[in-house]
Amino acid sequence: MTTTYRRRTIDLILDELFVVDGLRAVAIEGAKGVGKTSTAAQRARTIHRLDDQALLGVAQADPSRLLAAPRPVLIDEWQRLPQCWDLVRRAVDDGAPGGSFLLAGSAQPSPPPMHSGAGRITQMRMRPLAFSERELQEPSVSFAELLTGTRTPVDGQTQLGVREYAEEIVRSGLPGLRRLKPAARTVELDSYLTRVVQRDIPDEAGMMIRSEDALRRWMTAYAAASSSTARWETLRDAATPGEGHKPNRKATDGYREALGRLFLLDEVPAWLPSGNRIKELGQSPKHQLADPALAARLLGVGEEALLRGEGDVVRDGPLLGALFESLVTLSVRTYAQAVSARVRHLRILRGDHEVDLIVEDEAGRVLALEVKLSATVDDDDVRDLRWLAGRLGDDLLDMAVINTGTYAYRRADGIAVIPLALLGP
Repeated sequence: MTTTYRRRTIDLILDELFVVDGLRAVAIEGAKGVGKTSTAAQRARTIHRLDDQALLGVAQADPSRLLAAPRPVLIDEWQRLPQCWDLVRRAVDDGAPGGSFLLAGSAQPSPPPMHSGAGRITQMRMRPLAFSERELQEPSVSFAELLTGTRTPVDGQTQLGVREYAEEIVRSGLPGLRRLKPAARTVELDSYLTRVVQRDIPDEAGMMIRSEDALRRWMTAYAAASSSTARWETLRDAATPGEGHKPNRKATDGYREALGRLFLLDEVPAWLPSGNRIKELGQSPKHQLADPALAARLLGVGEEALLRGEGDVVRDGPLLGALFESLVTLSVRTYAQAVSARVRHLRILRGDHEVDLIVEDEAGRVLALEVKLSATVDDDDVRDLRWLAGRLGDDLLDMAVINTGTYAYRRADGIAVIPLALLGP
């Protein structure tokens, strides 16, 4: 049975840069199952799937065959033959025309290619489905419009609420899992995580892990810390309860590097603006896994457990709130990529002020977003946004609270209130 391809936000970028502007080589990177191959294949005339052992063997014998075909050429899972990268880079240097090569990869090989590919191969991160890509609701608020700074009215109405967001958290943004019934999806998520530990890290990332159990415990501790800036010591202690001998930083950094190479970690860096406009900014990243469904599965909680408030989390507030922020963050990063904006977070070292997401455009101007697991927004919820407005002045393009409510609107102070279901690219 053939299925119709559903366009993604990243298609807007590829349409412009690869098809119209004629970038010669683009590498689409992301965790397994996010849809890289399907998206790249929409633009390819020739596809080499290196996860097919027979085709990989042919390519290993004569790598140049990968380039001698009708173009655009897609080399899928290129990390299985890392020299592909340098082959494409040299082909670009030798004058390959625009729209020649696509590479799709679900791991960064170790060791990496000899040359970075800077200026020759454009790298793009592809994430699981943003909320608007799940086609549950037609968005009424444009993320790109918020970044213009015009502060136009926002409106719209949705019937989706906390229960539907909890369902979406556990349903996953991996396209291949969404059509499965809950029991089958749970089995597939467990299998996905097992493959990461037992196969993908040694085979795809090229790294050996001494203890699979220790890695799994560390992943679970990291999942519990979703949407927080929990310190390394906190994660270590959560991963080794009751153990007198704690692993050192070097050992756990190996776990972190391995998961990072598979694009399973998607940390939000701290915002460090130029010009020293704000003092005492924290520099710790905010922890996020690639898909909040993976975090929920590692913690063994489903939709009902989330709604009941079950599940330990290394942060203040309920686990559902942390994973709702993960879902918002995933969506915002997808929309921001389409307009060449960066996503960061802000936290004063003493914890006096925090802003969940800082979206910075190419000129250094800011869209500030708070995330609230609430259907209503009061003055206390926007306290930190108002504080930031006093520090940034004209560099603050807009402010919004992303919540679980019914209506999109602007408050009397101009701050937008936008249910996640109504926010689109």
